[in-house]
Amino acid sequence: MILYVLKDRADYSILIEKLNENSASFKILNLYGKNLILAWPDQNVKGIIDNSIEMAVEVKKSYVLAGNDWKKQPTVVNVKDVEIGSKKVIVAAGPCAVENEEQVLTTAKAVKRAGASLLRGGAYKPRTSPYSFQGLGEEGVKILRRVGDEVGLPIVTEIMDTRDSNIFSQYVDMIQIGARNAQNFSLLKEVGKLGKPVLLKRGMGNTVEEWLQAAEYILLEGNGNTVLCERGIRTFEKSTRFTLDIGGMVAAKLMTHLPICADPSHPAGKRELVHSLALAAVAAGADMLLIEVHPHPEKALSDSEQQLTPESFEVLMNRIRTLARALGRDA
Repeated sequence: MILYVLKDRADYSILIEKLNENSASFKILNLYGKNLILAWPDQNVKGIIDNSIEMAVEVKKSYVLAGNDWKKQPTVVNVKDVEIGSKKVIVAAGPCAVENEEQVLTTAKAVKRAGASLLRGGAYKPRTSPYSFQGLGEEGVKILRRVGDEVGLPIVTEIMDTRDSNIFSQYVDMIQIGARNAQNFSLLKEVGKLGKPVLLKRGMGNTVEEWLQAAEYILLEGNGNTVLCERGIRTFEKSTRFTLDIGGMVAAKLMTHLPICADPSHPAGKRELVHSLALAAVAAGADMLLIEVHPHPEKALSDSEQQLTPESFEVLMNRIRTLARALGRDA
């Protein structure tokens, strides 16, 4: 594929004519303030010269836009003035599932006091068993919105269905794509069109390249505000719920300009492991952490064993700050 980066305010109509003459497929989009044309197949478009072109990059990878062949500078994703991918390690924290307003408000106040920058919580819950708690749905999203506004934290929550895009567009600051929908291409494209910041989790059976290809669907819709989230992959190991792929996370940071998040709660499966996995992720270069916190984890309606108490989360935040400073970062 050839990625054409166009000059500012350039007339690229002649370039389009040349691409049509060469029977090329192409996509025109604006990303990170640049007008781009992505054209393929390579043999049809090599050697095209036009005054509108600032730079032409031949890319053999299947994740052209998410890769760093054309964009050398790391991307910083802004979620209501919270910058993900800059010097500060951002922490999003909150309950696995929204159960009621009091639970979310209590948690939100505690995690903000401890230093979290975003409030996370599940309103639509993708559960393995159809008999498990499925979440409060739209009402859960509205609870998150009210609480987020009250305590002053942007909210991030998971979308599961394209039919709910209007709700998420109206109420949510950052839209999460969960591991089970990591290759739901219709959903990826729909979320890309919404233009909201996206937190894209890696599928539990996806390679790093497949993870980046999933991000490509979002970027191809003109939405570059995407953060990649490592949440553990399924391996033969049974001592943890999933295997947090630190090596894959490091590899991804070398392959993409997008910020990297780590979710230590899901691979841990046990709250006793969350601190160590979170710190390991920060040491490996994570730009963001996604951590589950509940005021009474033993009573939680989902994932009770892996959620931290507010007191434990505060201890973890202090440890993250100490490590971040040692690495020349903030938290």
